[in-house]
Amino acid sequence: MRKHVVSIVGRPNVGKSTLFNRLCRKRVAIVDPEAGITRDRKYEDVEWNGKVFKLVDTGGIVFDSGEAMDKMIRHQAILAIDESDLIIFMVDAQTGSTDIDREIARILYPHRDKVMLVANKTDSEKFEWELYDFLQLGYGDPFPISASHGRNTGNFLDELLKLMPDTKDAADEPADERIKIAVVGKPNVGKSSIVNLLLGQEKQIVTDVPGTTRDAIDSVFRYHGNEYILIDTAGLRRKTKVNYGVEYYSVMRTIEAVDRSDVVVIVLAADEPLSAQDVKIASYAKRRLKEVMVVFNKWDLVEKDSGSTGRFIANLHEEMPFLQYAPVLFISAKTSQRINRVMETVVKIEEESKKRISTSELNRFMEQVVERRPPTHKTGKHVKIHYVTQAAVKPPTFVFFCNQPALVSENYRRYLQNQIRDMFSFEGVSIKLIFKGKKESELEQ
Repeated sequence: MRKHVVSIVGRPNVGKSTLFNRLCRKRVAIVDPEAGITRDRKYEDVEWNGKVFKLVDTGGIVFDSGEAMDKMIRHQAILAIDESDLIIFMVDAQTGSTDIDREIARILYPHRDKVMLVANKTDSEKFEWELYDFLQLGYGDPFPISASHGRNTGNFLDELLKLMPDTKDAADEPADERIKIAVVGKPNVGKSSIVNLLLGQEKQIVTDVPGTTRDAIDSVFRYHGNEYILIDTAGLRRKTKVNYGVEYYSVMRTIEAVDRSDVVVIVLAADEPLSAQDVKIASYAKRRLKEVMVVFNKWDLVEKDSGSTGRFIANLHEEMPFLQYAPVLFISAKTSQRINRVMETVVKIEEESKKRISTSELNRFMEQVVERRPPTHKTGKHVKIHYVTQAAVKPPTFVFFCNQPALVSENYRRYLQNQIRDMFSFEGVSIKLIFKGKKESELEQ
């Protein structure tokens, strides 16, 4: 079974994001480890009664606007409709049906078998008496909810799961020890060429099996005697022409690939400036605590001098400051230049992700770190770190026991993380810090 995709569609201000945040509350309320990450919360997993599905929040659709942003939102929403297994068509119970609702209903009609009409802002039973107005949309009786108050949302989720009983079970599947590599990036950066080179040449392809997403293909291949799974998102851009440029193409397949992967290879075109879409893909991988490497492809098209790589890396870190720990490669899939470095780097990153630091070594090091710069708080309250230990690998997780974990500032947490990286490297690997007090209260990074 695979994880089904559910999109929330509707005109502006009907409460789509409110419902999205309510259903995803446990998954969305994550404190980002570092400032500077562009958060994209439009794609989140929702668990209910032992099942899990991917929920997509789309922008409000406006049809009579010539604004570029409205065109982009409309385009994104239509893409989400096409790739969804189920569509939540949301309307406002307190305003009744509108011309925009009727236009959206017309667009959704070819997909009517997978549409569930939901009337939000049904804050009490008195509003349910007015819902007959929405019958004209052609989708039967709307399901009444109040996303802001949580009214009827449990029953709503029960009905939702009845419409997709074969979505993925939330229970963990048997662990596959093979390393999964996702090659991601916007269209036309050379992902397909890189994938073909990784699967070809001296590496033996074992088999091709369907992936858990509808379109991706998982290719199993050997490298230095070990099996790896390559999650190929190359060539998965929709065949219909995208009128608003590559900035607005749907990232759902990329999101699915990142979720399933151990290592994310972010492919950028060296002959193009970094885009907002590049930053979104990278920030999502970082937020999911994935192992990350950055590959500038088409290096053969760049006029170079001795400082070229340094300038590219500096610009990358300026646009994506949260990826300063990720190794950066400059390759050309066309000429096969440095293509061998990709798998060499993947192997190195995997070794780093499994690295353990002994508690004694950690605490000797941390004593020096804290002595150089002890933790402080603007309230003047005393903050003391008693000791630290590494609790897990993949990602490396460090637990700091202290007297008042809530008072450890974001700047100080970032300082500790940087010091750990300076001493123990962990190149390409996301690090997780947890701060615990005597009463088991904790603050995670």
